[in-house]
Amino acid sequence: MSLWIKICGNTSLEDARLAVEAGADAVGFVFAPSPRRVTVAEVAAIGSHLPATVEKIGVFVDAQLEEIYSTVRAAGLTGVQLHWEAGPELPAKLRARLGPELRILRVAHFDAGAGKLIKRRIAGHARNPHVDAVLVDSRTASAVGGTGATFDWAEARKTAFGGAGTLRLIAAGGLDPENVAEAIATLRPWGVDVVSGVESAPGKKDPEKVREFVARARAAFP
Repeated sequence: MSLWIKICGNTSLEDARLAVEAGADAVGFVFAPSPRRVTVAEVAAIGSHLPATVEKIGVFVDAQLEEIYSTVRAAGLTGVQLHWEAGPELPAKLRARLGPELRILRVAHFDAGAGKLIKRRIAGHARNPHVDAVLVDSRTASAVGGTGATFDWAEARKTAFGGAGTLRLIAAGGLDPENVAEAIATLRPWGVDVVSGVESAPGKKDPEKVREFVARARAAFP
């Protein structure tokens, strides 16, 4: 098994192609309020120039079923990231409408001292047959993603990542080329996700950082 790598928060074809050429498995596009927010038309245009083998994941926050469905179809997405505490029925509805090929990711925000709570949330996602993986992320008072802040990996290893069973967990939150190897060694995740850690400015990727992040993540995963 190889490490799954997603470069998220892409806003241009140039940056999406950079991620693909660096060796990422997936590119992410944010459809929620953010400096990295993109439109359906923009993503459709970008995606048409990317290899069919790369996953195109749309990130949604507080979105309704119809909005997600129409965005996936119009933008040519291969997966969705439900980046909020959506009800457990939403993945099933998306699966029914969009088929088994759609990658469905949930999120679990790691809050300090709330190890038992996140463990219960992850266990709930693990029981849902329509959830493919869970992204464990940090958050701040003003942002639920792309914060550039890490969480306590040692605590997360014992709680969130220690009791996930066969559920695929993706490490996110404050990762960058300098710390991704340590995060992988500590957490042993199925995948990693990065946004601000490979940017030169919000919404603009730094080529050197993107390439270094992917290379170091691959090298850290035996």
